[in-house]
Amino acid sequence: MESPMNRLHTLRVRPTLPEKLENLRAIAHDLHWCWNHDAIDLFRRIDQEVWKKCEHNPVRLLAEVSQERLEEVAQDDGFLSHFERVWTRFEQYCKERTWYQSTFADHKNLKIAYFSAEFGIHECLPIYSGGLGILAGDHLKAASDLGIPLVGVGLSYQRGYFRQYLNADGWQQERYPENEMFFMPISLVRDKNGEPLECTLRIGWRDVILHIWKIKLGRIDLYLLDTNVMNNAPEDRKITENLYGGNQDVRIQQEIVLGIGGIIALEKLGIKATVFHMNEGHSAFLALERIRRLMVEEQLTFEEAREAARASQVFTTHTPVPAGIDRFSLDLMDKYFKNYWTLLGLDRTQFFALGGADPKKSDSSFNMAILALQLSAFTNGVSRLHGEVSRGMWQSLWRGCLKSEIPIGSITNGVHAPSWVSDELRMILDRELGPRWEESPFSREHWSRVRNISSEELCRMRDRLRARLVIYSRRRLQQQLKQRDASVVALERARDVLDMNTLTIGFARRFATYKRAALLFRDKQRLASILSNPKKPVQLIFAGKAHPQDDPGKQIIREIVHFAREDEMRSRIVFLEDYDIHVARHLVQGCDVWLNTPRRPHEASGTSGMKAAVNGVLNCSTLDGWWAEAYNPEIGWAIGQGETYDDLDYQDQIESEALYDILEDEIIPLFYKRDRLNVAREWAETIKKMLEAIFPVYVTTRMVDEYTKKAYLPCYNRMQRLREDNYQPVKNLTQWIEKIQKNWETLSILNVHAERSQNLRVGDQVAVETTLKLGNLVPSDIRVEAALGQLAGDRDITDISTIPLSYESNDGDGNALFKGQIPCITTGHFGYAIRVLPFHKDLSRSLDLGLVIWEP
Repeated sequence: MESPMNRLHTLRVRPTLPEKLENLRAIAHDLHWCWNHDAIDLFRRIDQEVWKKCEHNPVRLLAEVSQERLEEVAQDDGFLSHFERVWTRFEQYCKERTWYQSTFADHKNLKIAYFSAEFGIHECLPIYSGGLGILAGDHLKAASDLGIPLVGVGLSYQRGYFRQYLNADGWQQERYPENEMFFMPISLVRDKNGEPLECTLRIGWRDVILHIWKIKLGRIDLYLLDTNVMNNAPEDRKITENLYGGNQDVRIQQEIVLGIGGIIALEKLGIKATVFHMNEGHSAFLALERIRRLMVEEQLTFEEAREAARASQVFTTHTPVPAGIDRFSLDLMDKYFKNYWTLLGLDRTQFFALGGADPKKSDSSFNMAILALQLSAFTNGVSRLHGEVSRGMWQSLWRGCLKSEIPIGSITNGVHAPSWVSDELRMILDRELGPRWEESPFSREHWSRVRNISSEELCRMRDRLRARLVIYSRRRLQQQLKQRDASVVALERARDVLDMNTLTIGFARRFATYKRAALLFRDKQRLASILSNPKKPVQLIFAGKAHPQDDPGKQIIREIVHFAREDEMRSRIVFLEDYDIHVARHLVQGCDVWLNTPRRPHEASGTSGMKAAVNGVLNCSTLDGWWAEAYNPEIGWAIGQGETYDDLDYQDQIESEALYDILEDEIIPLFYKRDRLNVAREWAETIKKMLEAIFPVYVTTRMVDEYTKKAYLPCYNRMQRLREDNYQPVKNLTQWIEKIQKNWETLSILNVHAERSQNLRVGDQVAVETTLKLGNLVPSDIRVEAALGQLAGDRDITDISTIPLSYESNDGDGNALFKGQIPCITTGHFGYAIRVLPFHKDLSRSLDLGLVIWEP
């Protein structure tokens, strides 16, 4: 029966905080508290049970705790002293001079807009699904710590990502509870009259109103766009309902809101961003909107606006397989952009080409990664291996270029250590390294001090964290069983699962099939023997979600759950439902070994292993993602040697056996090798070596520092140069590009001459010269170089380096002589070839024009 109420009036009643505690509200609404453990302890101290009940959300805590309890803590001198300490530290954090201010004082006008479809900041803000979002959240936190002038842009989801539970058969089910924005550390942006600040976005044939929510994270802000506005049509209100939910029609609408709506929102907020960072291709439509605005506001042509926009755009790809890229059918693109491409002065074919689509081909689609790649000055993968894989994936976009030269670099991901490191390890690090290790942990020499930590203390710490994880797992398992009305016997058994002194292996991540969560279960009899060893037992804790449409992933979860229910396994294997940041925090802190088994090279990075490592948890992984560059035998274990196989079933067989061997021969004996004091000294030494190797490198402070120096500042400087004199440099550049493209075919290599010697030694130089027919170009239009590398086969070279050849003379007939010297730096068998590329000082990347001439 429908409600008889046509209109429901709402009342929002806030808690009455005692005057002494009023600043608690400011602390609760700034997410800096979520990586300030003293602040977390302060909120927990108010009411521990309510803190747990409200899922560690301080805004909800202050709304639900009793008024009597607030009055009570306001008279508690111990609490007030704690509160004053937290507030003072928070004020100091917001006001003190930052790393960026000290290092780049001459770049005061830099402002980075960081766009991402999801942000994983804390479990009380369920607007993330997994690694991509948590990486984005950690990026913002590190930017705050370093003082990077950055603002985040994302979407506000009414229901976020799904919450997971398992039915009695172990099959994953999904539910979508609605986020109660009033009880979240988030605020609606309002205009000077107190009304919600509104943006209007054209989506296809209709106007959609956007509201903007603001999240404070220390020194920076995150803005989330929301279509759930009363004046919008019902279908438009649902655009931002679910993260990665709905069909392709909803997906393209979300990406229009994020990319184009994000640019509109920044303007409405008065934020003048100078560099735009696309975290994955979901936000790539922003590049089109920036071009359109430059055309209107600066009276630039499309070509001029494209070069100006591209100069200040950064794209990070997280996807190592083509199937993971967002693509939209040409029908959908027609539906939503039919009127848009005319605003850019393009026809349908030209517009679709920006996304690598060809309207003449019926199976063609608009590729968001190609759009971002073609309209960015800096592009990177998220590990060295992923950068290499990405260069292979997208080589066709750069015609005539060697794979190793494709302009897709790599900045390996990191994790925000203050958000993930346990209190126990933090106290040890404070003592050994000083209290500021959290803010700038990229000094390798400084981290050598972890060698001073005693093995006894380290082992005791690991024992405490494992015990805490066991207790947490038992409670969570009981909650899971209660929710599906399990028997009293099952609830009793759940109280005794796992053991606090047993080697504990964790596996938690998205249950995509390539991650091979079932690899460990390939030989169940052998696994059961390993787990049930009476002298050296092992236990497993699993967590993770399969995509709602991924039945093979759900089947893997079901297989694990069923095996865990067997009598011998019931106390040795646990599956924790509804994997989120809170569950992850317990797992990466409490396990002894972090297991990762992706099929190489499908793991772009794998930050969960980093989170475990910075807690002293040893990694056992295939050589994929970050582990391919971080691994050495002194800090963990590698499954295989980085091989790839055509027969995937054979690969799984080989690598599962290798995993069992590593467990039986290396991991288990090392863990249980104890001295007379029951201290696993060699295990502890391995942990110390790992902390020393991992902490200075695989953290977001290093990562954001690298983005700043390699991407943000160069893009900012290039854009500032191009906009001088009313964008005259970009106009000159565009005219030059037009000339080059029109006349490139008139250029040719006539001959190449080099000294020939069979007795070259290290230190020698080989003189080389080439004569070019310049056609309608001049020497300053080109760069002539020798591409040199180790010989690999008859016509291939590797480890490319380039040696420029200098212009010497012109014979008067349009033929130019270029000369150079090739140095013999190391011994070996080398090959080189002469090539010609276009050159202009304001061109972002010479290779982007796809114009390369190799000697015939």
